[in-house]
Amino acid sequence: MKRQKKKEGKPVEVEIILNKKKIRGVEKYLVQWKGFTAEHDTWERKEDLGNTKEVLGEFEERMDAEIKRQEKINRAEE
Repeated sequence: MKRQKKKEGKPVEVEIILNKKKIRGVEKYLVQWKGFTAEHDTWERKEDLGNTKEVLGEFEERMDAEIKRQEKINRAEE
């Protein structure tokens, strides 16, 4: 189970990680919460995400694939 946070006393699960960036030198992930709309997406530190290894792994795989795709496009344009 991917319980991380509580909002209004209810456990909230990570639906998907959308992005990653450094904010004031701290790496944070943009999290979409299951059952909530995009306006409730939040930037969270990795250590605050608890047991989300599977979701984090999926995000990192998507990012690696996108980087490789962009590198392939860049090589083709040269």
